[in-house]
Amino acid sequence: MICLHRKKPKASASGPHGTGKGCDPFVQTQRSKLQHRRARINQQINKEMRMRAGAENLFRATSNHKVKETVALELSYVNSNLQLLKEELEELNSCMDVYQNDSESISVPMIPLGLKETKELDLLAPLKDLISEHYGEDGILFEKEIKEFMELRQAMRTPSRNEAGLELLMEYYNQLYFLDNRFFPPSKNLGVFFHWYDSLTGVPSHQRALAFEKGSVLFNIGALHTQIGARQDRASLPGVNRAIDAFQKAAGAFNYLKENFSNAPSLDMSASSLNMLVRLMIAQVQECVFEKVTLLQAQSDFLTQLQLAQEAARVEDVYSLVHQTMTQAHVKDYVPFSWTTMVHVKSEHFKALSHYFAAIALCDCPVASDAELPEHEKAFIQFHVTMPDGPSLRILLQDPEERRKLGKCMLGGRSGFTAQRCDKP
Repeated sequence: MICLHRKKPKASASGPHGTGKGCDPFVQTQRSKLQHRRARINQQINKEMRMRAGAENLFRATSNHKVKETVALELSYVNSNLQLLKEELEELNSCMDVYQNDSESISVPMIPLGLKETKELDLLAPLKDLISEHYGEDGILFEKEIKEFMELRQAMRTPSRNEAGLELLMEYYNQLYFLDNRFFPPSKNLGVFFHWYDSLTGVPSHQRALAFEKGSVLFNIGALHTQIGARQDRASLPGVNRAIDAFQKAAGAFNYLKENFSNAPSLDMSASSLNMLVRLMIAQVQECVFEKVTLLQAQSDFLTQLQLAQEAARVEDVYSLVHQTMTQAHVKDYVPFSWTTMVHVKSEHFKALSHYFAAIALCDCPVASDAELPEHEKAFIQFHVTMPDGPSLRILLQDPEERRKLGKCMLGGRSGFTAQRCDKP
């Protein structure tokens, strides 16, 4: 006897009657409008690419000069249309404001990912045939369960941007495990293709392997975590904690995908792209940690300001690494320009913040007493990777003029210079 496993969804992941559902596709929220535009562009890109493939085949096959000229002209039109569509999709990927929190508090925007789009899939006939042939049972008896599974797949295409949406995606991902064990044996090919569109370029890909379906769903789980993280109000402690949790889980999903799924046909699931996404999520976690520290620090003493400077320096380091990753050869032309620019701006921004807080510690905070001096020395040594040249650290921290010189140097963004060389107007 064969059975189709279907986990009963939790109430939080379901509609009012307990059936797992995605978002209503007709509800015109800003996010849904964006996703609808993405789906439309993906379909147009798919159409243009099929036209280009046909034209290229005709160009290679024909020997008629006039036909070649006509096909070449058509190819130029198709390539032009494809370029325009890809630019439109890149513009959509640059729309970060839609995913941000709509509170009045001002916060630096985070970079979310749009969900991968997929085509509808009819598994009814293939699964019924396999049940009849492989298990010797009447496939019609399992028609209800197969339809429920197909409804679940349809629902997970439009998950809500909350825990219910994540549960819906996870429920479908778990069902794929049972489907893989029972209906996708290595010796049997169902003849079913799983179609998914690249998250950033809209280029369609398809594979018979169920691993591609599982990997794409896992990618969307990570992408949905990025959207949930971006929408949090990070001006409050609960909000910044939720953002940290969401971006950490997104990094985990992309890292798991990188380590366990190989030979993906789409660029967004390639090792280089996933490596970039993992680093981006880690950087956004570190940025949230900095914001959390600023919320928790009520004092403005020397040690507190140095801690803020150190946290800002950490954020600058991770964003610098992300920027280096985004400008590598295999990733540079794939990542939206707005992402690369945003990451570079954040790197410079937090570098400036690090210098600023260090300067505040040196210029505005009182000179350390003999009892406080050892702790201040230790904190300053931890902040500097290499000690600045010039007076000894003890003299520097106890001499107001030397502190002013180094603080002025920090504000000028020249923290590696000696205090004497920074003593210029």
